[in-house]
Amino acid sequence: MNPELLGSDGMARCAWGNSAPDYAAYHDTEWGVALRGQRQLFERLSLEAFQSGLSWLTILRKREGFRSAFAGFDPERVAAFTDDDVDRLLADASIVRNRAKIRATVNNARAVLALDAPLDELLWSFAPDSGTRQRPRSMAEVPATTPESKAMARELKKRGFAFVGPTTCYAMMQAVGMVDDHVEGCFRAAAR
Repeated sequence: MNPELLGSDGMARCAWGNSAPDYAAYHDTEWGVALRGQRQLFERLSLEAFQSGLSWLTILRKREGFRSAFAGFDPERVAAFTDDDVDRLLADASIVRNRAKIRATVNNARAVLALDAPLDELLWSFAPDSGTRQRPRSMAEVPATTPESKAMARELKKRGFAFVGPTTCYAMMQAVGMVDDHVEGCFRAAAR
């Protein structure tokens, strides 16, 4: 057993999952678990975009604030946000206050509504065949982007989405279980 995988609670998990209690809970119950649904995937895509350039821990700790500020990530409600809503959000300390990311979230809600297929169908169409990838031995073996995340980013941008580069798309793919990047020795890897 790789000692860096052991948390203070004795659980073997991906090393990042041992760095903070919030990370451990997220790692153990959410990260890599298959997630579907328009609202759920719109939320994850939005939060990954807000994370760009920041620590995921920052976003994780503000997630309830984001949910409240962005109407539960209901695309219909967020698509109706106005400039007054953007100003309101810029004053809301419970979220990351970045005008470009806020505007991108509103824009992306409108793009979701303009899709000719459900959002989860579109996003999951980029999930690689689970039998084609080897389990990483360490986080150093986990890529930042893949051909699938690059293709997803291109398609989303073509459909009018913003703040959805290949790295953001790959992080979302990991978070919602499109790929399984739990490392060898992690208890979550053993459960699959």
